Amino acid sequence: MYTTKAPRRATKKAARNRKEQFVINADGKKTAVLLSLKHYEKLLEDLHDLAVVAERRAEQPITLEEMKRRLKKNGVL
Repeated sequence: MYTTKAPRRATKKAARNRKEQFVINADGKKTAVLLSLKHYEKLLEDLHDLAVVAERRAEQPITLEEMKRRLKKNGVL
């Protein structure tokens, strides 16, 4: 099993923040990736957010005024 650093990303900041390493098999093909725990947790959060969006896709949108009314009713505002 061999590892190699990931190629640079589009921005320098993204490249600094991501420290992925790939696991390469005997044929030189990438078979796995190693991520920092912080990056992994961010990906899980993004995945959860996308799942929520997909679940709510059929819901009718509400106006900003209606949202404010609901938040006030629930004591948030």
